[in-house]
Amino acid sequence: MGIEELLKSEKNFDQLLEMLLTKKAENEHFTVRLNSEISQFIRFNHAKVRQTGLVADGWIKLTLMENQRSSFRQFPFTGEWETDWQLAYTALQELRDELSVLPADPYLVLPTGNNTSREINTGKLLAPETVVDNILQSVADLDFTGSYAGGFVIRGYGDSSGQKHWFVTDSFNLDYSLFMESGQAVKGTFAGSEWDESAYIAKINEGKQQLTMLSRSPKELARGQYKTYFAPASVAELLGMLSWGAIGEADIQQGNSALAALSRHEKQLSQKFSLKENFQLGLVPRFNDLGEMAAPELNLIEKGVLVSSLVNSRTAKEYNKSANGANSSETLRSPEISPGNLRFDEILPSLDTGLYVSNLHYLNWSDRPTGRITGMTRYACFWVEKGEIVAPIENLRFDESLYRFWSQENLVDLTNFQEFIPEVGTYESRQLGGSLVPGMLVNDFTYTL
Repeated sequence: MGIEELLKSEKNFDQLLEMLLTKKAENEHFTVRLNSEISQFIRFNHAKVRQTGLVADGWIKLTLMENQRSSFRQFPFTGEWETDWQLAYTALQELRDELSVLPADPYLVLPTGNNTSREINTGKLLAPETVVDNILQSVADLDFTGSYAGGFVIRGYGDSSGQKHWFVTDSFNLDYSLFMESGQAVKGTFAGSEWDESAYIAKINEGKQQLTMLSRSPKELARGQYKTYFAPASVAELLGMLSWGAIGEADIQQGNSALAALSRHEKQLSQKFSLKENFQLGLVPRFNDLGEMAAPELNLIEKGVLVSSLVNSRTAKEYNKSANGANSSETLRSPEISPGNLRFDEILPSLDTGLYVSNLHYLNWSDRPTGRITGMTRYACFWVEKGEIVAPIENLRFDESLYRFWSQENLVDLTNFQEFIPEVGTYESRQLGGSLVPGMLVNDFTYTL
């Protein structure tokens, strides 16, 4: 997709909004959300192309509101005016018929305000015809498996109050694994808005080094507590749990939040731990489902103290709080954990004896009110003795509270570097954003199996 196609899509979206405004009844309110993309997808297996193609897709979600009632329709966005308007007008008429039989929603929030924004982030991606060669030339001798997705992603918003937002990002992500005949693997991601060949080669070389260490006989560990270094990818997995019933104000108010004790100031995390939403990376839009704009940065946890939760307008209305531009699910969209002081070359010496954990999976709350998370180690996790990697480990299950591993007593330090861990999901469409996180060194992390 070039600039001309982007401009055409924006023009058609604007025209759709203008026509809906002319058809709107006096007491009706509406929001229109656009999700669209032009993406190149490539799947790799055994360092060969298994599937490749170009996906041009888009859909509109039209929500109609009247008399404290709301409903929505979702339909394709083709970019062709005649087709798109016919679909939109049909949806509008169906929603009008539907609203009259729906129950009233006492906490329905209507679109208001006059926010507008237009953000177009162009990148320097590989030309589509060069992607395969650039990715495979460094892994031709490896069992390389994974997927590449790159191209333009568009998010648009408009409503009956006149708000309008347009967001475009040009980005890529490569989600891959390097496998051994034994079935063990090294997992990696590489993402951004500019392809950096030297950075990619460095990531692959790091994976090759880990493959060499994985070839050693694995060490089986007894359950217990071990000093552990968590690489950035595993930190991102732990951070992601905060979006599952922790950082949202509705969960706090309803007593479901894992951060309830933090919100009541009964507990505190380490002063070394700070978390914020940072939209200045340009990878996700600042506007939410009602066209409200989040601040460029929003501090959530400062030096171990919860200073703000994520609050959307519906929660604010129900619990008499101040909204801060959170999305409808009050989840993290562009989180960043502040770095610490641990240098890369200090990681293994500081760990001394314990576990080096590259990746985690199967995370879930085992006891949400106490912040207990369960999950498993995965891919390139090692036993370290006296600052030297000795052997890979058999998979371990853990069960530990965030009030312990992020506590003043157990959080030894965070690395002085951060890594961007992208969202790589493609359900319905390419997911945007990711987490900017450091690695972390933790004392006495609890492994149960």
